[in-house]
Amino acid sequence: MLRRVRRALAAAAVLLAGLQAASVLLAGPASADSVRDAEGWVLNELNVYQAWTMSKGNGVEVAVIDSGVNGNVSDLAGSVTYGPNFSGVSTPSSNPHWGVHGTWMASLIAGHGNGPGDDDGIMGVAPQSTVLSIRVITDTGDPNYAAYEKEPVSQGQHELAEAIRYAVSHGAKVISMSLGYTLQSAPVRAALQYAFDHRVVVVAAAGNSGNQAGADGSGHAPYSFPANYPGVLAVAAVNSAGQVEGFSSENLSVQVAAPGYYVPAQGRNGQYYWVTGTSPACALTAGVAALIKSKYPQLSDAQVISAITSSTSPASRPSGRYDQQIGFGIVNAAAALTVAGRLAQQAPAATGMVASRHFGGGIGAVPSPPVPARGPAALILYCLLAVGCLAVVAFATSRLLALRETPIAGPSGADGPMAWGHEPRPGGAQQGFSAYTRPSEPGAAGPPGRHAAVRGDDDPAERP
Repeated sequence: MLRRVRRALAAAAVLLAGLQAASVLLAGPASADSVRDAEGWVLNELNVYQAWTMSKGNGVEVAVIDSGVNGNVSDLAGSVTYGPNFSGVSTPSSNPHWGVHGTWMASLIAGHGNGPGDDDGIMGVAPQSTVLSIRVITDTGDPNYAAYEKEPVSQGQHELAEAIRYAVSHGAKVISMSLGYTLQSAPVRAALQYAFDHRVVVVAAAGNSGNQAGADGSGHAPYSFPANYPGVLAVAAVNSAGQVEGFSSENLSVQVAAPGYYVPAQGRNGQYYWVTGTSPACALTAGVAALIKSKYPQLSDAQVISAITSSTSPASRPSGRYDQQIGFGIVNAAAALTVAGRLAQQAPAATGMVASRHFGGGIGAVPSPPVPARGPAALILYCLLAVGCLAVVAFATSRLLALRETPIAGPSGADGPMAWGHEPRPGGAQQGFSAYTRPSEPGAAGPPGRHAAVRGDDDPAERP
């Protein structure tokens, strides 16, 4: 039974992100300068040329959590460092099917071109940034892909959580994740919080299940994680006409869009490819985040994301200001830098909110009691006073009883002396003290147990 469930989850993951990044080799022996020409629409769509007058990403390390990056290709030479392999398989980096998808993504972020003056080849959005390559997934052509697919359902999520924590602890300021799981994970959520606490901006692909929107009657495509976690910038894909591509997931996780249809990228073999999917859209947007973190390193992840989502290209914004396909619009790198500059000049935002103004205020909104609670000294004093009062009452009672038993001489008569006594009144009630015990209140039920996170297998990158 468990095996059937595992297979079903794996199949769901493949359906969710099966088009994570499709690619086509550029026709002919594609010279580097012709690649730069083909890339022009991408950089223009994002308004990158103007952004480069303010920042090129210098000093920022971007963690590319993917299938690995070949840093020896011409457009990435000298710009890549390597983290651990968290994929669970041991394919050597020399294998031609290692790092296919990851190298494409890295070139879109930090490619610096090649040739005289770096005027040929792929120019990433943040060409002066560096890449930290962390391997967590495999490409479909990887010789160990079958073994990777047989991992326990929770292992992949733990691997991703470890990769995020490694990236943060080793200085990454931006994390780019062009991958997706069908289910949530507590370890990944905790690792993301660790990233946010350290002001690291996290960007993820929204997923490639747009053609499934409404298929199950929900009216939206399946959600992908980490794109749908709070605090993560989820990116959809548009084409050269600025239209959302049909494969791009349509749901409420989408915040912005970027080019994701026939985007030129350099492969691990040094050749150039057209890459399609929300994967390249994610990488390009991560490059914009790197431009902002380079210029304004003091900004938090929330401020960087706010700068990007609030400055989209005006012509791309939906009529209702937001929709599930394009989010708030297409990323505009130059405008985002301008907004980020204004945010950097503002005083740091206060953390949290005034509890009494929201949700009933909680414990913090409960007023203090009108009479201060009695301390130990006051209680002791009151006890001593009570004992004193009881002593006085006991003394008075004893005196009254003594008087009752003492005969009083009266006038003499024929029958001798008359004695006046104190007789009990007929039918008199005896007064006493009754103790009132409040019934015990039933105890509150304990907190519900947490459900264990179940892994949805990553969608691997497609072969070139």
